[in-house]
Amino acid sequence: MKAIVLKQYGGIENLKLEEIEKPVQKDNEVLVKVISASINDWDWALLTGKPFVIRMLYGAFFKPKIKILGVDIAGKVVATGKAVTAFKPDDEVYGDLSECGFGGFAQYVCAEAKALTIKPSNMTFDQAAAIPHAAALTTQGLIDEGKIEKGQQVLINGAGGGVGTFGIQIAKLYQAKVTGVDSLDKQAMMKSMGYDETINYQSEDFTKNGKQYDLILDTKTNRSPFQYLKSLKSGGKYVTVGGHMSRLIQIVFLGPLIKLITGKQLKLLSLKPNKNSDYINELYSAGKIRPVIDGPYPLEKMPQALDYFGQGKHKGKIIISVGDEDNTLI
Repeated sequence: MKAIVLKQYGGIENLKLEEIEKPVQKDNEVLVKVISASINDWDWALLTGKPFVIRMLYGAFFKPKIKILGVDIAGKVVATGKAVTAFKPDDEVYGDLSECGFGGFAQYVCAEAKALTIKPSNMTFDQAAAIPHAAALTTQGLIDEGKIEKGQQVLINGAGGGVGTFGIQIAKLYQAKVTGVDSLDKQAMMKSMGYDETINYQSEDFTKNGKQYDLILDTKTNRSPFQYLKSLKSGGKYVTVGGHMSRLIQIVFLGPLIKLITGKQLKLLSLKPNKNSDYINELYSAGKIRPVIDGPYPLEKMPQALDYFGQGKHKGKIIISVGDEDNTLI
């Protein structure tokens, strides 16, 4: 099978399209023919080896242990292990593989059954690949941790990416008034999606404009926790789903003290991959959410697409077309 293989930490020149052996599923795994995959922060971190904690987490400080990147996939079941009863060959599935070995940028991947869910028949493979990681971060950030309520003032930092484009749709289900923060070239797209107000972070710092919100969902987290406090109303909540490691650590350790003193909550989301997938399927089937897709790009262009992701220029989710339904490489 063909796969994009990571040779060493660094830049995209270390990603090579190669012919490698097709994997064989274990008893608790499903062999999936990958049709579409999407790019996430995980992929950029594993490529660059930064922050360095990523190397410790995956047991390879000098040379990558994860050889094939890619956590979000959509495809068809080819075979199942002896212990798998939830799926059968030809089932159309999608899921987040971040807890079972990655491997999405390849024509085939083995995934634990718990990482997969059945794809609705009216959802395309490209759409399905855009959903797992970003939609889970969004629903868990806004609903599970943020406890969003009807009519609240909400701000989403990183509004033009995967989480932000799902976030505006979820928040509007609660009739929230939503402000989005991102770069200038994403403002028009954000407004078209229904953001009530947009802020270009290149010319305005939302933590210094005097405006306050009931709930902030942050994908960037590049400021001191005390700066975010200024943008929260009394009793407000700030939930981060990713960003600079030093700032995330500050949120973890200072959050409880800040809540005790101010009553405002600063939280780091501990993602539960593939949780709420049934809820997301319901929203999609009801026409209440749709992924925003950048691409698709062919598998051989995945390194360039990942570099584009690293520059933060993408809108919504970058999709990689791995194969068609006949497994012909695009």
